[in-house]
Amino acid sequence: MRLLLDVMCGGLVAYLRMCNHDTVYAGDRGLEADDVLLALAREEGRTLVTRDVELATRAAESPGSILLEEHNVEAQLAELASAGVSLELPAEPRLCGRCNGSLEAVESDAPTPAYAPTPEEFSVWRCQDCGHHFWRGSHWDRVEQTLAQVSSGIAESNDEG
Repeated sequence: MRLLLDVMCGGLVAYLRMCNHDTVYAGDRGLEADDVLLALAREEGRTLVTRDVELATRAAESPGSILLEEHNVEAQLAELASAGVSLELPAEPRLCGRCNGSLEAVESDAPTPAYAPTPEEFSVWRCQDCGHHFWRGSHWDRVEQTLAQVSSGIAESNDEG
């Protein structure tokens, strides 16, 4: 899914990219004006995710929008899931959590920076755009746990309804 998050939804960026959603964050590009956001969403075919009712209404037809009402990231993730956005971590990540660039697998004999494990120990990916390295470590585990709690909460509310 191709998404554009306005500046009020920045806490969702890494989660969505880790779930392989092509996600542009307006704050990364210094964008705030509604008309500019709408134009970008149309040009790039992105669904606009916002907490701004007027902006969501303006984007509802083309390219589409998801209006979030909650402030808390976990509650916002639940709203996204309810809107049909898949929130599952893939076996092979495709997108950089920092810049949205494409990831490539690092060969097992390739060197890695000091902050990353060796590819002999873990599967490691490198962003082709910013060069940052990623692996399934404690951050991945925390995101996975959060997404499981969100899914469990949605299932419970569906059972009650």
